[in-house]
Amino acid sequence: MWKSGSSLKKRLNMLLIICLVPLTVMIFYLIILVERFSQRYDVVVEKITMANAYNIHFKEDIDYIMYVVVVNSERAQELVDTQRPHEMIEEAREVFGTLYDKADADYPRNQLDGILRCLNTLEDRIEEIEENALVSGTYDENLERLDMNVRILTEIIQEQIQEYIYYEATCLEALRAGIRTEVETTIRMSAVIVAIILLGALFICRKISQGITEPIRELCEVTRIAGRGDFTVRTQEESSDELAVLNASFNQMVEKIGNLVEDIRIEQLNLRATELKLLQAQINPHFLYNTLDAIIWLAEANETDQVVCMVTALSDFFRTTLSKGRDYITIREEEAHIRSYLQIQQVRYRDILEYDICIPEELGEYQILKLTLQPLVENALYHGIKKKRGLGHIRVTGEQEGDRILLKVWDDGIGMDEERLSHVRKIISGELTEANMASGFGLFNVEQRLRLNYGMEYGLSIDSVNGQCTESVVVIPVVKN
Repeated sequence: MWKSGSSLKKRLNMLLIICLVPLTVMIFYLIILVERFSQRYDVVVEKITMANAYNIHFKEDIDYIMYVVVVNSERAQELVDTQRPHEMIEEAREVFGTLYDKADADYPRNQLDGILRCLNTLEDRIEEIEENALVSGTYDENLERLDMNVRILTEIIQEQIQEYIYYEATCLEALRAGIRTEVETTIRMSAVIVAIILLGALFICRKISQGITEPIRELCEVTRIAGRGDFTVRTQEESSDELAVLNASFNQMVEKIGNLVEDIRIEQLNLRATELKLLQAQINPHFLYNTLDAIIWLAEANETDQVVCMVTALSDFFRTTLSKGRDYITIREEEAHIRSYLQIQQVRYRDILEYDICIPEELGEYQILKLTLQPLVENALYHGIKKKRGLGHIRVTGEQEGDRILLKVWDDGIGMDEERLSHVRKIISGELTEANMASGFGLFNVEQRLRLNYGMEYGLSIDSVNGQCTESVVVIPVVKN
């Protein structure tokens, strides 16, 4: 049954069938059981509801209307609806007739038959009273008929309805007890079935796992040997299942591993480019949280114009960040991006931040790698201006030198001493590993992206005077967008 040539898919499908088929049958049985009990319960409740509708107001309404007809026959039609008793009797006759047809035992059928006969008699007595109501000298006789016939009949009908309702309620209790017994039986049966399924599944899983783990263990050993550099090792392809395909594929891989070394190196370069591209698309969540907090603060202060300005700037910021998936945008778009960023930050840091963007209009159509200047502006704000006491300035400028474009981000923040500047330059150049990049990783990212996309002769440089200023310079080629 578990020979090596059998397919793993067949084994797993067999396990699935062994587990699912009994469970499916049990689930369908439970659904049918619940549906059957629900139908029986609904029938009893419907009967009680139909009968109970005539258990409360039927007697009171008919007795009152007939009393008005007897004591004030001349104005009875003005005071009450004299046809209402006949309508009520007809409606009750239809309801209890329907219940009579649905009765499944002699006792309720007899009760309902008695109610129907009393309704017929009641209708006759009402007609007698109505016929004699306008005859002079029959007041006492009609009053006696009202007491001895109508009121007694309605009382009898009400008692019979109550006895019928009591019987149906008793049936409902018996149904509940039957449901409880059935549920207990079903629970015991389900527990036995589940135990059998678990034992069967455990046995089959053990067989399947043995058929899978042994070949995999052998493959792992061979892989370990190949990982140490011995590419002459091969696995045994004795079976004909999916593991045999895996072994054959592994052997082919080991054969070609020498030729793939160069491909792996290229793949690593591509992977690095992908990582940089992903880093490019990252958005600092703290910036978003702080911006939204500022918008909420402005809204609570009823600064409507400022709220509109902030939301517009945030929208423009994200629009440029996404740029429909493009890697390259125009310098004009990059300028709009950092302008949106600085507008947002100036609301938050209005007492310490001023900025100026002076990029010549003729440079606007040239191409630039998206999200090149924003990390530099952010670095100038957080590591320069914020750490300075008092008002700070950020200036972004641009100029063309031959076939190159120089974009500069200058701030008059706290600057850096020689030791700190040397450390940041090592981060930018990649001399320090990521573990040493407590800060400056954004600058490293900009540098790597520029070199990867434009070449080693382009990139980022930084200079600073301690306590005075810092300037970052981006050099890119002149390329029309």
